[in-house]
Amino acid sequence: MDLKNKITSYGQIRGAMIFEFFSPGMPIILKNAGCEFIIFDMEHGGLSLEQFKTLAIISNASKIAPFIRIPQVNYNYVTRALDLGALGIMVPMVNTPDDVIKIVDSSKYPPQGKRGAGFGFAHDNYINQSPLSYIEKANNSLINIIQIETKTALENLREIASINGVDCLWVGHFDLTNFLGIPGDFTSKIYLNAINEIVAAAKLYNKSVGIMVNNKEELETYSKLGFNMIAVGTEMNILSRSISQILK
Repeated sequence: MDLKNKITSYGQIRGAMIFEFFSPGMPIILKNAGCEFIIFDMEHGGLSLEQFKTLAIISNASKIAPFIRIPQVNYNYVTRALDLGALGIMVPMVNTPDDVIKIVDSSKYPPQGKRGAGFGFAHDNYINQSPLSYIEKANNSLINIIQIETKTALENLREIASINGVDCLWVGHFDLTNFLGIPGDFTSKIYLNAINEIVAAAKLYNKSVGIMVNNKEELETYSKLGFNMIAVGTEMNILSRSISQILK
């Protein structure tokens, strides 16, 4: 079963988020660790689109799905990242259905969207093929990950989840607690109620629901809450913690 089918059938998917270490070897290391996908971060990290192109090509060749979190809702970021080889786009600070429609329009070729056409580049492995067959394949395999991390997004949650072209609702957990007035309190009923609302909306509209975790305990907790797409991160914290445990 490919990743798109897993996502649309609410299958269990595991991967990693990378914020700092954009080494060419990272996709292979994570593939060997058992990851099915990588989300390379452009919102908080220093990733450039040129760096991402190299990482996406290596990821695709290594059979691990490359995603990228772009900094904002923006046609240029979406289309360029996809042309460079991203299998999907994660978008932060999505607040309204209009935001989502812009993302879907930017990421899909006509008639489903408004993505500009360019073929024979990294996104189709430099293969000369029928543009029409590629367009259909690209539209069907694309994965759009919409971050829910503000109070406004929660208020528009069901409408956002109902939009065709949304594949996963992803909880930005720290930002969500910030905007709910309970910064960092992941045991608060306010936060847990929001989590339950997001999971329920995802299931209602047959979307995956995702989050980043930092350890095995968090992975098990969010799995039990109904999350099926889970990434491990941050790699800086995991590396620091592992080295510290050896040195102590």
